[in-house]
Amino acid sequence: MTGLTIRRAQAPDINAIMDLLRQVNDVHAHGRPDLFIKGKTKYTPDELARIIADDSRPIFVAIDTDGTLLGYAFCVDEDHTGSNNLQPIRTLYIDDICVDEAARGKHVGTTLYNHVLDHARAHGYHNVTLNAWAANPAAVKFYEHLGMSVYKYGMEQIL
Repeated sequence: MTGLTIRRAQAPDINAIMDLLRQVNDVHAHGRPDLFIKGKTKYTPDELARIIADDSRPIFVAIDTDGTLLGYAFCVDEDHTGSNNLQPIRTLYIDDICVDEAARGKHVGTTLYNHVLDHARAHGYHNVTLNAWAANPAAVKFYEHLGMSVYKYGMEQIL
């Protein structure tokens, strides 16, 4: 998609981000209704405002030429330099990434992800990681297409 701007999220973006958080949650609720509640969001507006203000948790947003917010990438700085058993590296963890349903297939997600990679390289991170739900195979395929590979598995046994 041409004319896309990627920038840090700002307080006026909160309502649009909340709408996308709802979209993501509903995808998860469809795949795992035992865990997620349809119509809810991962964060409240107040929590989101605090995250936006936290430089260790940058949120990048994709804005089109009309000023419409089309997607986001929530990131978290994970610093392992003080760990007893891990190499002294920094990881940029993508806590959440979403593209508005109406904008999917237009390279918004790829553009956001590439911006995250550029940010990570520019700030000396060792790697970029994220988690993907097994109930969302399209997301897993998308991440693999971007060049990501599996480095660990999360397992469960429902009782």
